[in-house]
Amino acid sequence: MTDPQNPAAEPPQQPAPETTAPQPPADAPVPPAPSAPSAEPVDAPPAAPAQPDYAAAPPAAPAQPEYAAAPPAYPAAPPAYGAAPAPAYGAPADAPVPGKTLGIVAFVLSFFVQLVALILGIVALVQSRKAGVKNGWALAAIIISSVLIVVGIIVAIIIVTVVFGGLAAACSELGPGVWELQNGGTITCN
Repeated sequence: MTDPQNPAAEPPQQPAPETTAPQPPADAPVPPAPSAPSAEPVDAPPAAPAQPDYAAAPPAAPAQPEYAAAPPAYPAAPPAYGAAPAPAYGAPADAPVPGKTLGIVAFVLSFFVQLVALILGIVALVQSRKAGVKNGWALAAIIISSVLIVVGIIVAIIIVTVVFGGLAAACSELGPGVWELQNGGTITCN
């Protein structure tokens, strides 16, 4: 198992399950293999010369330094942070955004009463900006009210032009005087 504070550290060495004679240091010369007794059967083929078995012996582990005292203990983990305290009794969970309600009202009114909605939208946007928050409802109310006011003015100009243009054409045909129409209305032409 590795140390969670130091994952690069190697795990401690486990003792070998089977211990035999102590191993000589790695730089010591290898002594020749002990000779076997000469009581070999006669018809056996000659044995191959004895070779040292290097693969069977694991490499000697580097000597671990012995410490005079125990290693230093790791500092304790910092305490986990708890949840935020509950708001005071009667206090709202989230603080209201100044001008948000007024911005929503201005947005709804921007489709019906554009001039009032434009004024309310500007007031709501100023309140929100002073508080340092954005107010999309107020901005939308200002844009929609402005566009609809401009469209209303253009439509009014067109209607007035058509109506007065029609009257001017009628007066040019009829001439000066007061004329009564078929539907009961009167036209005064100069």
